[in-house]
Amino acid sequence: MKIINVVGARPNFIKIAPIVAEMEKREDMEYLLVHTGQHYDFKMSQVFFQELEIPEPDIYLNIGSGSHTEQTAKIMIEFEKVLLKEKPDMVLVVGDVNSTMACCITAVKMDIPVAHVEAGLRSFDRTMPEEINRILTDSISDYLFTTEKSGEINLLKEGVSSNKIFFVGNVMIDSLLKNIEKAKKSDILDRLNIKKQEYVLATLHRPSNVDNKEGLSKIFEALEVIHKQIKIVYPVHPRTRKNIENFEMDKRFSFLKSLDVSSGNDNFLFIDSLGYLDFMMLMSQAKFILTDSGGIQEESTVLGVPCLTLRNNTERPETIDVGTNILVGTDNSKIIEESLKIINGDKKTGGIPSLWDGHAAKRIVDILIEKNKKGRD
Repeated sequence: MKIINVVGARPNFIKIAPIVAEMEKREDMEYLLVHTGQHYDFKMSQVFFQELEIPEPDIYLNIGSGSHTEQTAKIMIEFEKVLLKEKPDMVLVVGDVNSTMACCITAVKMDIPVAHVEAGLRSFDRTMPEEINRILTDSISDYLFTTEKSGEINLLKEGVSSNKIFFVGNVMIDSLLKNIEKAKKSDILDRLNIKKQEYVLATLHRPSNVDNKEGLSKIFEALEVIHKQIKIVYPVHPRTRKNIENFEMDKRFSFLKSLDVSSGNDNFLFIDSLGYLDFMMLMSQAKFILTDSGGIQEESTVLGVPCLTLRNNTERPETIDVGTNILVGTDNSKIIEESLKIINGDKKTGGIPSLWDGHAAKRIVDILIEKNKKGRD
C-alpha cells in the first residue's frame, strides 16, 4: 500500500509526525512525504521537522506565499505532477490549511482515494478560510478520521455516510504526549528571564483579528490592562508584526515600544516565533493562555492550562465542554474580566476528551491497512 502524506504549514507538521512514525513500523505500507512549502521560513518549518523527528520530505513543492487562490492553484498544479509520477494508492491530508484542500481536490479528480485526518470540525463561520477548506475536504474524502464526537455529528448532518467516519482521537495530542518530557528540558524560561505561573502566553494570527485595525486595537486595549497585572510573553506572528507597524500601534499603545526580540517594557515581551519544544514549555508553565489558534485550545486542555480564546466561535467544542477553554471573543472588557479572574485564582479546570491518549496515529494506520486488505480480498 503506497500512501502520499501531505504537509504544508506548521500545524500539519505536529499532526503528521506520529502518523509517519507509525507508518514506519509497518512492513506492508510504503509512504512518501510531500511538503508543499506553504510555510517556508525555518522556524515555521524546518525546526519542526528536526524537533519532531520527521524524516526529510521526499518531495518539496516550494510553493511559498501568495493569496489563497494563488497558493491553492500552485499547489494543485505541482501536486498533480507528483501524483502522475508516483501513482499512490491513497493520499492522506491533515488539518485545514490550503495545502489540505488543494491536494485533496487534485487527488480525487485523479480517482485516488483521500484520507482526511481531523475531519468534521466546524466553526460554522464561513468567513474563516479554514472553514471552507474543512467543508470541501470532508465532502470528497473517502476516510474521515475525527478527533472528537462533534466531528461525527457534523459530518452525518452534512450527509456523509457513517461508513466513512472513524473516531480515532487526536494526533496533535499524540505529538504532545510523546514530546512533553523532552520539552521540559527547554531553557526558554531562563532565556526570557521569566518564572512559571508568573506570565501569560499570548498568540494572535487570524486575519479577522490582526488584519483589521479596529479589531487589533480592541485586543491591545485589553493587553494594555492585563500586562499591568502580570507579564505577557508574545511570540509575534510575521503578519501581526507587519500590521502593528502599518497601523502605527506603537504610537497609540506605550507598551508596544519596540518589535525587537525580547523587547517592549518589562512586563510585555515580544519574541520571535519559536520551535515546537520551546513553545510547548512556555504553554505548560503559563498562568493562562490568550490565543486565537485552534491547536493551542487542544494542547492547553491536555496540559491543564486555562485558555482564553479570542474568537466568537470554535471548531473544537470539546475544549470548552470538557477542557480548559473559554471563548471570550474580541470584546476587550470580556478579555479583561476573564483574565483577572484567573489572575485572582478563579481558573477553569477541565478533563481530557475521549481518546486523546497518544494512540490516535496507531488507530488511523490500523484502519487504513485493514480497509486496504479487505479491498484486495
